[in-house]
Amino acid sequence: MLSYVIRRVLLMIPTLFFVAFITFVLAHSAPGSPFDKNQNRPLPEATIERLNRLYGIDQPIQNQFVLYLNNLVHLDLGSSLVKDRTVADIIGSEFPVSAQLGLQALFIALAIALPLGIVSALKQNTGIDYASLLFATIGTTIPAFVIAIFAIFLFGVNLRWFPFIGWGNGCGPLPSCDLKRMAMPTVILSLGAMAFLTRITRASMLEAIRQDYVRTARSKGLREQVVIVGHVVKNAMIPVATIIGPATAGLITGSFIIEWMFNVPGLGREFVLSINRRDYPLIMGVYMLYATLIVIANLTVDIVYGWIDPRIKLGR
Repeated sequence: MLSYVIRRVLLMIPTLFFVAFITFVLAHSAPGSPFDKNQNRPLPEATIERLNRLYGIDQPIQNQFVLYLNNLVHLDLGSSLVKDRTVADIIGSEFPVSAQLGLQALFIALAIALPLGIVSALKQNTGIDYASLLFATIGTTIPAFVIAIFAIFLFGVNLRWFPFIGWGNGCGPLPSCDLKRMAMPTVILSLGAMAFLTRITRASMLEAIRQDYVRTARSKGLREQVVIVGHVVKNAMIPVATIIGPATAGLITGSFIIEWMFNVPGLGREFVLSINRRDYPLIMGVYMLYATLIVIANLTVDIVYGWIDPRIKLGR
């Protein structure tokens, strides 16, 4: 196990390097610079040239990339070209909101998807099963921003049940405690993961139910509750556990549109703004943070998978 973890950690280095290279090239391939006249406050041409020279934007892209890698090795993400703040400061202040939004969405997805998938498999070809399949199909095919538009129009504008702008005021250790304001973005963000987890849980349960060890347990006279909980559910959760890690990283890192639509002051909304402003250091900083989270989540899932099922030999 230790040797496998060491190999995976070492493999993270070229993976993150490749992500940094692709992101850097794509971000700097867009025409113009953050100081162009197309911005809200036009600057004189001479001022733009001085700013480009000051931040090294006038240099060849390979020189800029080497300089960025050198700073990255020293854990220096640079400073925003638009805001008078460092990238690390922006991430440190706004990432907790995105993390809270993603973790809340994951909790709701798991709390609903796992029981729904289990019941759907146990009640196969019944009304409950068909309803869960319909929900899973809708949740995986309709984009979150489409559902968000209808939710805002119905629950926010017409019924006025929930506010749909902002994230609330801070209180205590949490970035926010305004539950009504957090409700719609959290639930809508959870729908995609909820639908996917429901389908995976149902499929895993149906596969486990048909295994020989389940028939053997029933033939021994074990109660049905013992067979389902002790044998079927336990083994069916192994495939589900493998996708919880990537799902967690995906919910935390994939809330760009939801944060933008609901004006949630998280890192996703700031990332969208940084793209519009061509704020290269912030774009790179967010990308590298999210890439690192996804790589770590995949490694964690592989380790947990081997721990749950000893039959799996990691690294072979």
